[in-house]
Amino acid sequence: MPSSRPVDASGVVRATVRDAEGIHRLVNFWAAQGQMLPRTLGETYENLRDFFVIREGDEVVACGALHITWADLAELKSLATAEDRQGRGYGRAIVEACHQEGRDLGLSGLFALTYRPQFFEPLGWRQADVMTLPRKVWNECYRCPKFPGCEEIAMVIDLVPPAAPAVDA
Repeated sequence: MPSSRPVDASGVVRATVRDAEGIHRLVNFWAAQGQMLPRTLGETYENLRDFFVIREGDEVVACGALHITWADLAELKSLATAEDRQGRGYGRAIVEACHQEGRDLGLSGLFALTYRPQFFEPLGWRQADVMTLPRKVWNECYRCPKFPGCEEIAMVIDLVPPAAPAVDA
C-alpha cells in the first residue's frame, strides 16, 4: 500500500521514456474532467525532457513540466497528480523542483495557466493578466479551441528577488 506521508522534492525525478505513457494518461484524465488541455502521446514524447515525475513503483502518480518560453521566462504546465494521490504534497514537490530548475537556468520568472489558483497562491504565486504574457498568447493560446474565451487564470512567480534599494551611508 502506498505511503500517505507527504513527499519532498527528493521524491521528484526527471521523466524518462518509460514515463511517457503514464504522463499522457494522467494529463488526459484531468483533461477529460475539463481541468487542463489534452495532450497527444506524440506531444508528450516531444516535450518529455521538460517533465518531472513522481513514481510509486512503476506508476507515474504526479507530473509537471517546465517549458522555457523565452530567455527570462518558462511555463509550468501539465501539472497533475493522480486523483487517489491528492493531498500528499506531490504537486507541491513538482512545483518546487520547477522553481529550482528555473533558478538554476537563470530564469527571472515562471508562469502557469490554471483553473486552481488557490493551489499556487500558498506557494508564492500571484494572479496576473494573461495579456502580460504575450509570447504565450501568440505562440500557443491562439491555436487553442478555447481561445479567446479561456477561463484559465494566469499565475506568475518571480524567481529572482527584486534588487534591494540602495542605502545611503
